[in-house]
Amino acid sequence: MTPADPEAVIRDVRRACLDADGHDPVDESVHLRLKNHGLADTSVWVEDHGFAMRHRGGLDLAVAPDSRGQGVGGRLAAAAAAGPGELTAWSHGDHPAARTIGGRLGFRLSRELWVMRRPTAVPLPAEEAHPGVTIRAFAGSADADALLAVNAAAFSAHPEQGAMSAADLAERMAEPWFDPAGLLLAVGSDGEVLGFHWTKLHDQDHGEVYVLGVSPAAHGRGLGRALTLAGLRHLAERRTAEVHLFVESDNAPALRLYSGLGFTHDRRDTHVQYHRPSDESPPSHGSPSHG
Repeated sequence: MTPADPEAVIRDVRRACLDADGHDPVDESVHLRLKNHGLADTSVWVEDHGFAMRHRGGLDLAVAPDSRGQGVGGRLAAAAAAGPGELTAWSHGDHPAARTIGGRLGFRLSRELWVMRRPTAVPLPAEEAHPGVTIRAFAGSADADALLAVNAAAFSAHPEQGAMSAADLAERMAEPWFDPAGLLLAVGSDGEVLGFHWTKLHDQDHGEVYVLGVSPAAHGRGLGRALTLAGLRHLAERRTAEVHLFVESDNAPALRLYSGLGFTHDRRDTHVQYHRPSDESPPSHGSPSHG
């Protein structure tokens, strides 16, 4: 029998996964979509202890820890992937079961996202001079358009971050963790925003290099390093024990920057994305419970 309340199933499964695994089974963009827009434009398949969601080419799936290994994930994945169209799906933690299910349904590994970590007890390099550039905190709505413009230019090839809209920005700034003092801008002598480092304080022990972006027109000036250091100092001043970040495994310049500042990566700290081209859709396995 299909559960009567898909939203309740999604909420309960996410909570169970968070308690057992230490992290939410969906990423921040999905969390914000569910929080602010519910299941609008989303197809959902649910069982009592698992769910799958399909939204604009993205597929998310989670099974409560006590029900894993019983075929729930395979059934939900087959149903959600049955319809035609290109699909992507993240495996947070690179679980072997996700690799097996994905291969069965025509998905192939397409991206690898590393989590890198750095204890704040490790000393930071001295500040470096950048004549004509000031690093300051976000000043509110007056900086919003410039921030979005730099973000779009810096992440033009990035499938998620580069598409951030004014509405997306407003949703993130409405989150309880948002602190304008932790959103640092590199500004030229003419007032032009050249780059930014958005930090995130999760709790007293965990901070994040949330987003770091530099305008392509300002590349080669060392602003990425300067902004990273400014953000790390900001988090250290708040006595955060550790700072982490997410970076594409093939982004060699970023890996050099972060490694040079003391960030390290454990292979177990890896997220992977699977991709299925539109011409590899499997046969139908079921209908969504909500659309």
